Amino acid sequence: MSDLALSPGRSGRRSAPAAGTTPGTAQGPPRRRIALVPSVALLLGALYCLIPVAWVVIAATKSESELFSTFTFAPGTGLFDNIAELSAYRDGLYWRWLANTALYAGAGALLSTAVSALAGYALAVYRFRGREPVFNVLLAGVLMPPVILAVPQYLLLAKANLTDSYLSVLLPVILSPYGIYLARIYAAAAVPAEVVEAGRMDGASEWRIFYRIALPMLQPGLVTVFLFQFIAVWNNFLLPFIMLGDDKRFPLTLGLFTMLRQGAQTPAMYSLVITGALLAVVPLIALFLVIQRFWSLDLLSGAVKS
Repeated sequence: MSDLALSPGRSGRRSAPAAGTTPGTAQGPPRRRIALVPSVALLLGALYCLIPVAWVVIAATKSESELFSTFTFAPGTGLFDNIAELSAYRDGLYWRWLANTALYAGAGALLSTAVSALAGYALAVYRFRGREPVFNVLLAGVLMPPVILAVPQYLLLAKANLTDSYLSVLLPVILSPYGIYLARIYAAAAVPAEVVEAGRMDGASEWRIFYRIALPMLQPGLVTVFLFQFIAVWNNFLLPFIMLGDDKRFPLTLGLFTMLRQGAQTPAMYSLVITGALLAVVPLIALFLVIQRFWSLDLLSGAVKS
């Protein structure tokens, strides 16, 4: 008998389907067409996100006259003039807003990350009565919209005479339920109980175990917590809007908002606001490029080096 498969009409046997396929299903081009669907969806989503960014970049290059008279995505010639005018606005008030924002976001994110690391590690490693109720309360805080907490926070700080100060913006952002939640989940996965017990058997204190053993393991997760909190504080508008009255303490979001309100009477402000919005994104991009390498660290590499 020939080794070749015979036709069904002659032998009653059919050749076996190719591996990875099912009988009676189409192969080749139909599968490739189906694979295009998610690619097209991702491409449309990317365009939806990038088109506003491209508009800001291009609009920032236009002068006041070009902004409303030229094609939307046609580059202009007034970028450096806009930056110079923005710098001269009220003796460089924009750069003070930028420094204020860096202070709020940098200090707030660092303190919030430190609190999240300690709280998340404690909730993940230690067993104590009431641990789960405490964690459930934190989850409820994650679901709580910030707008609900803004007015109570204002009333509390007003009682302490801290409104219209830098502390009125810094203190509320130090405690981040979402940051504690992320730190707890990450600590439970990244810090083995055996490593903690080994440190205790060696006579290390709880603080030394956390600082020398657990913290290096938590570094990639804490970088994520820091970045999320930094971006949240950098883009925060409602809390400074309620807490601050002196525009010299404003962050960028609130400062650009006040400039935008003046645009109805002074159309030249629109170009300055767009340029200021573009410059406000540059520090975030730089921060992301600097700290993204920490996400590639191995979870246990820090403990091995310790």
